Formats: sequence, structure tokens, C-alpha cells
Amino acid sequence: MSSPVIEAKGLTKRYGRHVAVDHLDLAIKEGEVFGLLGPNGAGKTTTILMIMGLTDVTEGTVRVLGLDPARQPLAVKRHIGYMPDSVGFYDNLTARENLGYTGRLAGLPRALLEQRIAETLARVDLSEVARQKVKTFSRGMRQRLGLADALLKSPKVVILDEPTSGLDPHATQEFLELIRALKHDGITVILSSHMLEKVQVICDRVALFNAGRMALCGSVTELGRQVLGGGHHILVEARGPGLERALVAVPGIIRVRREGDDRYVLECDSDIRPAVAATISGAGGQLLSLGIRQASLESVYTRYFEEASHAA
Repeated sequence: MSSPVIEAKGLTKRYGRHVAVDHLDLAIKEGEVFGLLGPNGAGKTTTILMIMGLTDVTEGTVRVLGLDPARQPLAVKRHIGYMPDSVGFYDNLTARENLGYTGRLAGLPRALLEQRIAETLARVDLSEVARQKVKTFSRGMRQRLGLADALLKSPKVVILDEPTSGLDPHATQEFLELIRALKHDGITVILSSHMLEKVQVICDRVALFNAGRMALCGSVTELGRQVLGGGHHILVEARGPGLERALVAVPGIIRVRREGDDRYVLECDSDIRPAVAATISGAGGQLLSLGIRQASLESVYTRYFEEASHAA
């Protein structure tokens, strides 16, 4: 098994008496889209800064492609593309000129820089407006230019901070497709966002931060099992007498909830749809539909912080 692209062990950051990140253990794989979630002040941004070598580590270690950001910050920065939540460009320069400025600061040779500018603008579908001044760009175009800026160095890791904030639904969908393309190319993506529905759609795993600690980490299904209980929610539409009583007796079902005359939600520890269908048929019922309801990241997030608040 290959080593993680990013690995933290006991990673801690203190500002005086305040602990911003508290003994974080984390491993992110190549080509993974990994979401960082949590309220403001939970430690997400500080974690990103330590990964990038932009703030000192108080305790513990972090490695990016085996490199130590504290000791080898320039080497680490060569492999990371970063898109902040508020992308700043020179409005009176064109898209090409803005990327050229970034590339020269990064030390890219002129011939390679011209090639990379053309490639990244094509990747984010801005080639046709490459010579337009950025002040004429929409919010969505600016965000895509921000991604081009992050990709200019051909990074192996891309960190995106609230990349779809303020975008309309169409522009948001376009940006999510760009992130999927990065994953397809084996680029590791760290996505920090408050837009839970979008995180659920695009991320392989998510980490939920609370008060400097990583409270939960896993796929949305895994987090649903931990926080909401039950690994699966099966949706059933069926007609027939005594079906609810028959469904309760199916092995593996934890709870049966009725959502109408012919609609049931089954909370269970695995996908047992064949057994459910057989039970309905055996009870003389008529099965109309049978499907899986995915755990909602928003419901996981809300339930976790409700319980954390009550515990506090």
C-alpha cells in the first residue's frame, strides 16, 4: 500500500493558552477528495496553514509527500496549489497576465510558463477570455481563474477553501465537475467548505472538526452510522395487511418507521433489500418500490453538534 500523500501525527498548534489544533492524526491518500468541515474557529484553517508550512507546528508532525513543511517549506509549496476563499486578482490585467505574474513569482521558466498558462486556462474553460481584463469576469469566472492559478505549478495536492461560495447553481455544478477531473488525474484535493450538500456530492471522505479536534472522519455513510445509528435506511413502498409487523421481524432491521399509508423507512445494519422483498412477498403484500436513502451530511453535522452542545 502506498504512503499517504498527507500524514499528520499528534499535530498541535497553540497560540499562547489557546489550542487551535489539538493532537490531530490524519492520513489522506493520493487522488482522494477530502473534506474539512466544522464551524469557524474549529481548527480547519490552522490545519491547512500547517500543511502548507505557513505557520509553525507546536507539537507533533505533518508530512506532505514525505516532506516536512517546517523544514522544507519551498519544496512543499512546489507540490501544493492553494485557492483561498477570497481569490484576489489585478482587475486591470487580463487572465493571462494575472497567471503570468503568479508563474513568475513561482519561478517557472518562461517557455514552460506560457505552456502552463495555456493548459490551465483550457482546463477551466477560460481560453476564449484569456485576453479579457479580469474586472469584466463574473464570480464564477473568477473562481475558475482561481483554480487555474492553483494548478499553474502542476501540483500533486490542491487545497480549496470555500470554492463554490457565492456561485449560482450552474456555476457550482461546473466547478464540482472540475474537481472531479482533478481526482481523475490523481491529484489529491482538500476541500474546506460550509456547503454540506456539495461536500457530500464530491468528497470521498470528510473530517468533522470541533474545538481543535477531529471529532469524526470517514465516508458520509460511515459518519451516518456513527452519529445517526444504523448503516442503511431502506425506503419501501408496499401494500398489504400486517406489513409493518412482518418487517419488524426481519433479521438485521433495527427500527421501522412509517411515512404514510404505503411507505416505510427501515433502519438496518446492512443492505438487506432481498430479505425485505422476500418478507413482503411471503406476507402476501404487493411491493411497489424498494431503495436506499443515503445518510445526509447535513443531518450528521446537525445531530453531532446538537449532541456536543448538550454534552457540554
